[in-house]
Amino acid sequence: MEDDDPRERRPPEERERALMKALPRVVSDVFARAPGFRRRDPAVVPEQITDRAALAGLRLVRKSELPELQRADPPFGGLTVVGAAQAAKLYASPGPVFELEPRSADPWRASRALRAAGFRAGDVVHNSFSYHLTPAGSMIETGAHALGCAVIPAGTAPTEAQAVAAAQFRATVYGGTPSFLKVLLDRAAELKLDLSSLTRASVTAEALPGALRASLADRGVRVLQWYGTADAGLIAYETPAMEGLVVDEDVLLEIVRPGTGDPVPPGEVGEVVVTILSGDHPLLRFATGDLSAILPGQSPCGRTNVRIRGWMGRADQSAKVRGLFVHPSHVADLVRRHPGVRRARVVITRPQDLDVMTLRAEVEPQERPRLAEALVATMRELTQLRAEVELMDAGALPNDGKVIDDQRPVG
Repeated sequence: MEDDDPRERRPPEERERALMKALPRVVSDVFARAPGFRRRDPAVVPEQITDRAALAGLRLVRKSELPELQRADPPFGGLTVVGAAQAAKLYASPGPVFELEPRSADPWRASRALRAAGFRAGDVVHNSFSYHLTPAGSMIETGAHALGCAVIPAGTAPTEAQAVAAAQFRATVYGGTPSFLKVLLDRAAELKLDLSSLTRASVTAEALPGALRASLADRGVRVLQWYGTADAGLIAYETPAMEGLVVDEDVLLEIVRPGTGDPVPPGEVGEVVVTILSGDHPLLRFATGDLSAILPGQSPCGRTNVRIRGWMGRADQSAKVRGLFVHPSHVADLVRRHPGVRRARVVITRPQDLDVMTLRAEVEPQERPRLAEALVATMRELTQLRAEVELMDAGALPNDGKVIDDQRPVG
C-alpha cells in the first residue's frame, strides 16, 4: 500500500458527508469575497447550498467566458477570493485568461497525482512544462516540492540541453507531456546519454495513447496520467491500477449535459464540471469544456473516490495542443486581422505521437504569396504555438460551421 492520504481510502459515505458539510461554508465564503459569483446568482442564499441538487442550481462558470468577464472586471472577473497582490504568482494563458497561484504549499494539489505516480522524497524531477506566463510548470514544481523532490526546471529549453541536464542530474522521474517524454528519450539516445535512472513519469495536458504508453514502458518508464486545468488545479489522477482517473479529495465533481448545467445519469458522457473546496482558491461550478463519464465501482488500488474515464474530447470546439488551449476565438481573430482570408479552420492531428496543428484558409490566389508567412506569425502570436498553413480555394472547406477539427485519436 502506498504512503497516501488516509482520506483517499475512507468509506464513500464518509467522504460525501464531509463534502456536503464543507459546501455551504465554501459557498458563503466565495459569495462574500468574490463578488463576481454574487453578480451571477444574486438570489442565492449560500447557507442553503447543502447538497448536490442545490449546487446544481448555481450558474456554471465556463472557461470560454472568462476573457470577457475578466475584461469587464480585471484582473480575475471577481471570481477569486484573493486579489493579485495577495497571490504568489500571476499568469496570462492564451485566450487571454488570467490566473493566480495562491501563497501556499502545493497550491494546485498536484502532489496527490505525483505521489500516485510514484514520486517520493529524494527523487529528481525533470519538469518539461513551460514556466512562462502559464502555470503548468509551477503545478509540477510545487507538487514535487511538497513531496520532498528536487526539480530540474527544464521548461521549454532546447531538447538537447534538457537531455544533457536530465542525464547529468540523474533524473529519476518526469513531469510534462507524454509526447515530449518520447522526444527527450529519443534525443538522449541519439546523444548516447544514459537516462536509465528515469523510471517513472506523471503526464498531463494531452491524451496518452495506449501505444505510446506501451512504448515508453518498453524503455523502462512507467507512465501515469492526471487531469487538471489552470483554473481548477488537479481534478483527477491515475493510479497504478490504471483503471480510470480517481477524483481529487478536494473536488466535488459533476458530469453535466453539454450546453446545460444539468447533471447526466452515471455512466453517460457529458461535460466535466468541478467545484473546488480548497480554502486557498475555491471555485464554484467551473465548466471545463472537457467530456468524460463516471466509471462504476471503485479502483482496485483501494482508493474509494469516484473515477472518471479520462479525457474524451471537448464539449465545445476548443482543443488543447501541446499543453495550450486553442479556441474558436483565435480563428475568428485571425480572419478579422487578415481580410484576404475568407474562411479558416484549424485541423489537429497526431502523427508519430506528436501534435500537429494545421491552419487551412480559403484565400484568393493573388493573396497567397502575401499571406502565407503572415498567417504563421499570427497563429503563433494568438496561440503561442506554431502551425502549418495550407492555403485553399474559395469553397474548399466544408460548410459545417466547424472551425477547430480535432482528428487526434482518443485513448
